[in-house]
Amino acid sequence: MQTIKPIKLGTHKTNTNEPLTSAEMGKLWATYMGNSMATCILSYYLTHVKDPDIRTLLENALTLSEEFLKITTDIFTKESFPIPKGFGEEDVNLNAPRLFQDQYYPHYLKYAAKAGMSIYNVGLPIVYRKDVREFFTYCMNSTMGLMEQIKEVLMNKGLTIKPPIIPVPDKVEFVHSDFLNGYFGHVRPLHALEIAHFYDNIENNVTSKALIMAFAQVAKDEKIRKLFEWGRDMTATSVQHYMQMLHDEHLPTPSFLDDLVTTSTFSPFSDKIMLFHKMDMFSMKIRAFGNSVAVNGRHDVGFQYTKSFIKIGKFVESAAKIYIEKGWMEKAPHAVNRDHLDEN
Repeated sequence: MQTIKPIKLGTHKTNTNEPLTSAEMGKLWATYMGNSMATCILSYYLTHVKDPDIRTLLENALTLSEEFLKITTDIFTKESFPIPKGFGEEDVNLNAPRLFQDQYYPHYLKYAAKAGMSIYNVGLPIVYRKDVREFFTYCMNSTMGLMEQIKEVLMNKGLTIKPPIIPVPDKVEFVHSDFLNGYFGHVRPLHALEIAHFYDNIENNVTSKALIMAFAQVAKDEKIRKLFEWGRDMTATSVQHYMQMLHDEHLPTPSFLDDLVTTSTFSPFSDKIMLFHKMDMFSMKIRAFGNSVAVNGRHDVGFQYTKSFIKIGKFVESAAKIYIEKGWMEKAPHAVNRDHLDEN
């Protein structure tokens, strides 16, 4: 395997005292908040897990979250940046009854790993300070390693199916005028990238639906519980539409995971951390839809994603309003308001 050639740029040295840029600050802040939440969630999962392989996955995930949290804290401390409050012992009850079966945890970890990789993947091209670049490279590589373990466990235990198989093309072909059709005229079969993103969105959403269903069971605040129920039903409808698109092509789909949620109504988590978690997961769906639309050609497929985008945007906005009303939302690093400097 060939490697890229090194480039010699002279005697310029990286300034280790350079300030954090807005991109570095923002991505480090998001990394801290996400891993602060993850340490609470994973610690609870570990109190009930019985399967030794799944336990090892959870332990590895928790180790990475704690390490990422420590490195982020060290960088913030060096920069005299206030450490975010995030989440802690008050947001998790390790003595709460089991809320999920063991088989749910690898699916959850895969979803969480995707979310983490999206932060690092977007961050790496726009961060420049050497220690931050090295940290996000380490985060990406470590999370990719965990992802490989997760997929091995899912496949070896028969907990998932691979994306659908389609025939290998026998020749190079070019599209015709019906390529964009989705409702009228001749509608072509889905192409490989459209299938891949439907599979990914179904996989994400069945995991998300099981989690929000569990949260709806245990939420203490009535308003938050109703929001979770709305999100649960909305996700179910979207998944059914995505599944139907593949079923219409006689292709298999991942299954729902609802049966892996127990009937417990005793909450292991604070309403605060659950609401944050669902805002974060639904925001990830918006990013996933953007990737899906970018490779799509059919009008009917694009319309499905547009409907989902609008619904999820409304959910995130409603969740954010409650989060702000409760006084829970921490402010991310922001630019100077130069029109009101005298108020500071």
